[in-house]
Amino acid sequence: MKAQKIRTTIAEIVGILLTIVMLAPFLLVIINSAKDSASIVISPISLPKNWGQLLTNMSNVIHNDNFNYWGSFFSSLLITAVSLILLTLFSSMAAWVLVRNKTKWSNFIFMLFVSAMVIPFQVVMLPLLSTFRETSEFLGIQMLQSYKGIIFAYLGFGGSMSVFILHGFVKGIPYELEEAAWIDGCSPEGTFFRIIFPLLKPIQVTVLILNGIWIWNDYLLPSLMLGLNGRIKTLPVAVSSFVGSYVKQWDLILTAALLAMIPIIILFLFAQKQIIQGMVEGAIK
Repeated sequence: MKAQKIRTTIAEIVGILLTIVMLAPFLLVIINSAKDSASIVISPISLPKNWGQLLTNMSNVIHNDNFNYWGSFFSSLLITAVSLILLTLFSSMAAWVLVRNKTKWSNFIFMLFVSAMVIPFQVVMLPLLSTFRETSEFLGIQMLQSYKGIIFAYLGFGGSMSVFILHGFVKGIPYELEEAAWIDGCSPEGTFFRIIFPLLKPIQVTVLILNGIWIWNDYLLPSLMLGLNGRIKTLPVAVSSFVGSYVKQWDLILTAALLAMIPIIILFLFAQKQIIQGMVEGAIK
């Protein structure tokens, strides 16, 4: 018992240290968001003398014309929401079809999805821009610096992992449920949306969390496809407006980063609760 208590204590200490390490960057952002730029440069790890400076910095960021917080917020919200809806729907359909159609082609297509997960984005980003530019010229559809272009790109980059996760979950759903639905006269589309899609709720929430955090916080893809000075800006791209060649407004940069993090933190906490409830419901059923 004594040895077990020692191991438990050591595990708790390690857990606390890891928590501090993980939370340190976030805490530094909060602390320095309540300072002016000079105080941040002089003493970045000290506590702020006046926490009211945080509200002042937030007001300066929100009312800054170059940052355009609300416009960037709604652009990020639109891109993230539409991308997640389409990713969840199409990935669920693709995973279901690949699992139920046991052919060489389905296995080959699934392996293509899996192999796409290991391809670094840096390898395909220049061909991606070239392809989108040529597509825009050929079809007359604006793919660069547009919502539909970046949403389409997120479908491509997020689809492989989503299909991979959903594929394993669909394999655990009894095939007899679908057979019973077909006997009752349900069409394949009706079987998917009435039987399969509701059963995927627990794993779909997981897919939403992973892709939502990635899309909301992504900087590289929006900066390439929307441009740093384009009419459409996501929050991570808009934060860069406070970074100049010779001057860096650290108080505004960190405050803007904090404002960009708050919505996704709230969403994550809400979704985390939902996924636990969904897993419990799935286990009971």
